[in-house]
Amino acid sequence: MKNNFNKGNVLTGCASSLVLLSAMAASQSVLAHGFVQVPPSRALLCQQGVNLNCGGAQYEPQSTGETFKGFPNGAGGGPLQGPIDGKIASGGNVNFSALDAQSSSRWHLTEIRDRNIIFQWHYSAAHPATKHEYFITRDGWNPNEVLKRASFDSTPFCTVDGGNQLPVSGAPHNCVIPDSKSGHHVILGVWTVGDTDAAFYNPVDVNILAEAALPGGWSPVGSIAPSTQLLVGDKVKARAFSASGENAEYSLQISIDNAEEGKAENWSFKLAEALNSAYPLIRAGIRDEDGNITPIKGPNSLYAQKESGVTRYEVQLEMQEDAGASMGISSLQPEYVLDKGRVSMAFTAQTNRRMNLEATLFDEKNKQVGVVSKVGEGSTGLSLDVRSAPGVHTLTLVGTTEDGRTTRQDTKSVTLTGEGAGIEYDFVFPEGISDYTAGTKVLQPKTDEVFECKPFPASGYCKQYSPTANGFEPGVGASWQSAWDKL
Repeated sequence: MKNNFNKGNVLTGCASSLVLLSAMAASQSVLAHGFVQVPPSRALLCQQGVNLNCGGAQYEPQSTGETFKGFPNGAGGGPLQGPIDGKIASGGNVNFSALDAQSSSRWHLTEIRDRNIIFQWHYSAAHPATKHEYFITRDGWNPNEVLKRASFDSTPFCTVDGGNQLPVSGAPHNCVIPDSKSGHHVILGVWTVGDTDAAFYNPVDVNILAEAALPGGWSPVGSIAPSTQLLVGDKVKARAFSASGENAEYSLQISIDNAEEGKAENWSFKLAEALNSAYPLIRAGIRDEDGNITPIKGPNSLYAQKESGVTRYEVQLEMQEDAGASMGISSLQPEYVLDKGRVSMAFTAQTNRRMNLEATLFDEKNKQVGVVSKVGEGSTGLSLDVRSAPGVHTLTLVGTTEDGRTTRQDTKSVTLTGEGAGIEYDFVFPEGISDYTAGTKVLQPKTDEVFECKPFPASGYCKQYSPTANGFEPGVGASWQSAWDKL
């Protein structure tokens, strides 16, 4: 059975919708996004799960630290004045305010063992760069105070001229860290955009070690990067490897005995202490400027003496399923009535754990006709916007606990009655985009119109779409008419 759509009811408000879309497109056209990839920025380590409790930075490291250019001029907060003191890492964006926290143990430190350092940026939306600059915290700075202009040397230790050209992801910036810098520092990478008032400010948290042999003969062999809360009965194993393979002599496993130990920062500390107690030639912790290595509650680095033969460690989690987790569909009506092919289908998910929920409705041909996602715990109301035709449908609800260890699924049948729509379509764009061929009909939910993919060879453009390259998106992209006919 085909999905149907009646275009007669969507003409009202089209003019205002088009104005809104044009305004959005105009605002998006000036956006630029990027982050320091090597060494990893504070925000990138959030995305990778090494840094914890990062707010929105976990999902958008490329958007963090964007604000006015001009650092270190003025006090910040205006054109050519740079970021506001205390909000340098977030750029003043409340979604990324967690990045502004600063202490000696808050962020994972990347060890720098060579003063000849290469910086590399990743750009998800590149705009011309006038320059890239690298500032570093002053000698004797206080790592337990928020980052301000006074935290940094007033001049960059490295500047790379951008020539007002588009920067290339991965292009090396060759710099030299000043000889006076050692131990815990923050390097502030600044990408100044050429065609807007913006710049991107990316802090990189580092532990700078002298280029000579490390004090005490210790060599870095890995890290404990806790990103998951564990349950009682879970196990964590530090697997040691030598040149010839896994080294059982220096491998060690701990068990989680209570809920407090299961907290990410606590099991990391427990594992570090266990390694230090078991093996004199192995050390886990954070190195201070005097070379002492002390475990902390949070990310810990791993070191080995040459005599141990250990060259690296891998930390392995052995997690059991949360057998007590439950989830199910409730408050589902046996019948929902379509109005010109549409209905808002409300129901409830019942869970006893915090879960990532996704509900999907399929028609009689198992074609997806509606989907909604939400994070919930207990009784969570869901509303599914459906576009379909009358008939028996299948509702599938999948819930996964936030730690990813447990998934539950519930499936129920529901009947849609009432009136179908007028124009048939095969997919709701961009659903099923890999299957688009000449003659494929799609509903564009942004404009409530149906489009048909043009014959070959233009049909090849119908599959060319991504959120950042949407030139052929039906009815929306700048070149959509090269690929689609509006019905």
